[in-house]
Amino acid sequence: MPEKPIERDQADPGLAGWDEPAARLKEAFEKDEFALYCQPILALSGNERFPMGEVLVRMREEEQAMLPPGEFIPVLEHYGMMPELDRWVVRNVAQRLAAGSRLSCFSINVSTQTLGDAAFPGYARQVIREAGVPVDSFVFEIEEADVLERAEAVARFVAAMKVVGAGVLIDGFARKAVSFAPLKTVGAHFVKVDGSVVRKILQSELALNKLRAILEVGRAIDLKIVAECVEEQDVLARLKAIGVDFAQGFGIAQPQPIESFAA
Repeated sequence: MPEKPIERDQADPGLAGWDEPAARLKEAFEKDEFALYCQPILALSGNERFPMGEVLVRMREEEQAMLPPGEFIPVLEHYGMMPELDRWVVRNVAQRLAAGSRLSCFSINVSTQTLGDAAFPGYARQVIREAGVPVDSFVFEIEEADVLERAEAVARFVAAMKVVGAGVLIDGFARKAVSFAPLKTVGAHFVKVDGSVVRKILQSELALNKLRAILEVGRAIDLKIVAECVEEQDVLARLKAIGVDFAQGFGIAQPQPIESFAA
C-alpha cells in the first residue's frame, strides 16, 4: 500500500506544525475538510478489470492544498480521534456508492483504535443500510501487526464484520517473518502481500518462493491474494503468471479523487 500511518504510539502532536492540533482537527471534522482518494486494484483474471479500490484520505489545508496522511494521521492517533475519522470514511464511501460508482467495492483501512471500538461495526452496518448499498461493497483492511499483537480485538472485529456481511483484508502481510497462523485463524477474505516482498520477486528467489507459499496457503483456505506496490510491468506479468488474484500500485493506477470514479 502506498500510504500508511507511522508506527503506532509514536505520534507527536506538534508534527503538523499546528499551535492547537486538537482544535484544528475538530475544526476539520466540523467543516468537512477531509477528502477521499482511491487507488484502483486490478484483477489479474476474470472480466472485471478493476473490481475494487483502496480508499485513501487527504486533508484540505490553506488554498485547498491537500495534506498527505503522514501529516495528520499521527496527530489524530495521538488524540484518540481515529475512530471518528474511520466513521467519516465509511459514511462518505457509502454516499459515493449510493450516488453511483464505476468501482463496485472499496477497501477501507481500520485503525488500531477503531479495532477496539465495539460500536464501530454497528455504526458501519447502520450507515450501509441507510445508504441502500450492498454490504459486500465494503472490505475493511487490518494491519498484520494488529493481527499479531491484538489478536482478541481483531477476532471480535472480524466476527462482527462477518455478521454485518462486509469483507476483511489482512494488510502488510509478510512485511517481516511469514506466519501463516493468522491467515488460518482470522477468517479474512483477502490478504495483501507487502511491497517489500512484491518488489523483489524478479531478483530474489527467496521473495518469489515466499509469495508462492502465500498463494498455496491462500488457495487451500479460499483466501484471495493482493500484491501491493506494483510499479513495473515485468513484475505485473510475473504476478499474473504465478496466479496472484489482484495487483495494486503506481505502475497500475495512481490514486485519484474518489469523485473520479462516479458512474
